[in-house]
Amino acid sequence: MFFRKKQSPTHLFHLQQDGRHGIVGWDGSDSDLEQFIASGDGSSTRGRGPVPLTTSIHYRRVKIGVFLIFGITMIFGARSAHLQVIRGEHYALLSNDNKERAELIVPSRGLISDRSGIPLAWNEPAFVLTMTKADLPEGDERDVLFERVASLIGTQPTDLDLLLSQYASRPYDPIPIADDLPYESAIRLAIEVSNLPGFSLTTRTKRIYSSSAPSLSHILGYTGSLNDVDFKNHEGEGYRLIDSIGKTGVEQVQETFLRGVPGRLVYEVDALGNKLSILSKEDPVLGSNITLSIDADFQKFIEQQMQETFTRVGATRGSVVALDPQTGAVRALVSLPTYDANEFIGGISSERYASFLNNTDQPLFFKAISGEFASGSTFKPVVSYAALAEGVVSEHTSFVSTGGLRIGQWFFPDWKAGGHGVTDARKAIAQSVNTYFYIIGGGFDTVTGLGVERISDYAQRFGFGSPTGIDLPNEGDGFLPSKEWKEEVKGERWYVGDTYHLAIGQGDFLTTPLQMAVATAVIANGGSKVTPYVMEQADGFAQELVSHPDPVPIQDLDTYALTIVQQGMRETITIGSARSLSTLSEAVAGKTGTAQTPGDRPYHSWFTGFAPYENPNLVLVVLIEEGGESSDAAVPLARTIFDWWFNFGL
Repeated sequence: MFFRKKQSPTHLFHLQQDGRHGIVGWDGSDSDLEQFIASGDGSSTRGRGPVPLTTSIHYRRVKIGVFLIFGITMIFGARSAHLQVIRGEHYALLSNDNKERAELIVPSRGLISDRSGIPLAWNEPAFVLTMTKADLPEGDERDVLFERVASLIGTQPTDLDLLLSQYASRPYDPIPIADDLPYESAIRLAIEVSNLPGFSLTTRTKRIYSSSAPSLSHILGYTGSLNDVDFKNHEGEGYRLIDSIGKTGVEQVQETFLRGVPGRLVYEVDALGNKLSILSKEDPVLGSNITLSIDADFQKFIEQQMQETFTRVGATRGSVVALDPQTGAVRALVSLPTYDANEFIGGISSERYASFLNNTDQPLFFKAISGEFASGSTFKPVVSYAALAEGVVSEHTSFVSTGGLRIGQWFFPDWKAGGHGVTDARKAIAQSVNTYFYIIGGGFDTVTGLGVERISDYAQRFGFGSPTGIDLPNEGDGFLPSKEWKEEVKGERWYVGDTYHLAIGQGDFLTTPLQMAVATAVIANGGSKVTPYVMEQADGFAQELVSHPDPVPIQDLDTYALTIVQQGMRETITIGSARSLSTLSEAVAGKTGTAQTPGDRPYHSWFTGFAPYENPNLVLVVLIEEGGESSDAAVPLARTIFDWWFNFGL
C-alpha cells in the first residue's frame, strides 16, 4: 500500500535561538521559516522565559540524522515517481479544489512575574504530533495509515477515528494526537511520519509555573486545552485544537492580554496539501508580559509560617490576605492547602483530580477570596463606627459589662467571666467586650441600638455582602442576613438576639478574608474603599489598557467616628487582646476574633490589622480555620508576618 508523498525535509528539526518554536519537515530557508509556522509567534527578537531545548543537537545525533535523511530522501524519490506517474490523473482532479489555505500565526504567551520581576509563569517548547483531516486519504488507504500511526504512538486506530469524528467540523485544524513528546520520541516520529499524509510533528509552547511557593497556584491559575464550551465562548477568536487557554486565576482573567493577537498566513497548496507560495501574511501581536503586585518572597514566607502554625495548633486550613490599604495592591494571597498548577499543564488524570475533590480540606478551593466564614469580633470595628456615626453613642458613652446580658430566658455572654467593667468605645474594641456591642447593635433598656437594617447598611459601605471586584475569578459574595431573608428561608421572625449575634460577627453573617481586608483598609486609609488587584502592570499592546479604580470615600464618611475606631484598634495592641504585637519595630493596630463554628469543632482564629499605624502600607488578615483562640494561632502568625514586612517589605 502506497501513501501520498509529503515534501522531503532537509532540516530534521529547527528551533529558534530563543527556543520558542520549531517545525519538522521544513525545506525552506531559515529566513522564511516563520512564514510557514502555524504555531509560531511571528517574532524573532523577544524570548519567553527559560527554554532548555535551545542547546544544539548532539553531534552523534546529527550524524545519524544525516544518514536517515539521505535514506528518507531516496524513499521520497520513489514515492514521488509513484504519485506523479501512477496516480497523477487522480490528483490532477483534486488539484482544482482547495488551492488556498489559511493558518494562524499564534504569538508566544506573555510571561507572568512578581512585583520584583521574579518569574512566576513562562513558556517551554513541547513536541506534538497532529493529524489534519483535509490531508488524509480515504477508505482502505486511511485504515492502513491509521494502523501504522497508532502502532507508532501506542494507541488504537479507533482512537484516531474517534478524534476525527469528534472534530469533523474542523477539517483544516491540526488535531493533537500525541502531546508533550520526549525529545528522542519526537525525533523518531519526525522520521516515521515524514511521508505519511495528514500527519505532522510540530512544536507548541507549554506553560511552566514557579514551584517556589505552591500557594501561588491559586493566584496564577493554569492553562489547558480548549473544550467545547471554550470554543463556543471564544468563537471567531482564532483558537486551534493544539492551543491552550487560561482556565482559572490570572491565566483566565488576563487571557486576552497574555495571548496577544494571532496573525494570519494564507498560502497556495497543491493537491497533497504541500505549501507552494505565500499569498498574504498578517503578523501577530505578541502576548503582553504581566507584572503582579504580589511579592513572591513574602508569599513564600507566609506559606511556610502558616504550615508551622498548623503543626503547632493542629489545624489544616487557613488564609492570609496582605494588601496596600492606599491602593488595593495585593502583596500576598495565601490559601492552604493548595495544589501545584504544573500538574494541570498536560491534563490531569481523573484519579488525581478525584483525589483533590475528595479531600475534605479542599485544596482546589481558593478560600482567601471565595471562602465564606463567620468573622467573630473582627467585625466589631465596623459596628462601632456605625454606632458613633449614627449618634447611638459618643466616644464618652460607657456601659457596664458584668459578664453578659439577659433577655427573658436567653443569656448573651461576654467572653470574660464576670465581665469587663465600665466600657467605652475604645475599650470595647481593644478588649472585645461583647456586652457593649450587644447594646449598640440591638439596644437594651433605654438604649436604642442600630438594628439589623443600619448594621447591614454600614457593613455594605465597608464592602461586606458583595464581591470586592478583585481581578481574579470566582470571588465569594459573603452574606448579610436580613429580617426578610430569615422569614423567607427559615420561616421565623427576626429577634433581638439575632441582632446581638450580628453585632459581634456571629449568627448568619459571613465574610471572605478578602472582604475583611478591604473593610480594614477603609479604617486604615481614613475612609476610602479600595478595589483590590493582583495585576500591577503589563507591557506591549496591553500597557495602556491596564488601569486600577481609584479608592472611593465611603458614603457619608464620619472622620471623627473613624478616628475613635482607629484608636480602639491601636489599643488592641497596646493594652488589649493582641499585646504580643506591641514589641514590633513599627506600631500596629488591629482586632482579634474567635468565631464559633457548627457543632463542637474548634473555633476559627482571626486577626485583622494594619501598619505602620501613622502611615499604613499594609493591611493583614489572618484566618486559621478551627485554630482555636486568636491569641494561640492567628495573632502569633500575624506577628511573624508583620516582622518580615517591617524588615524586608517596607
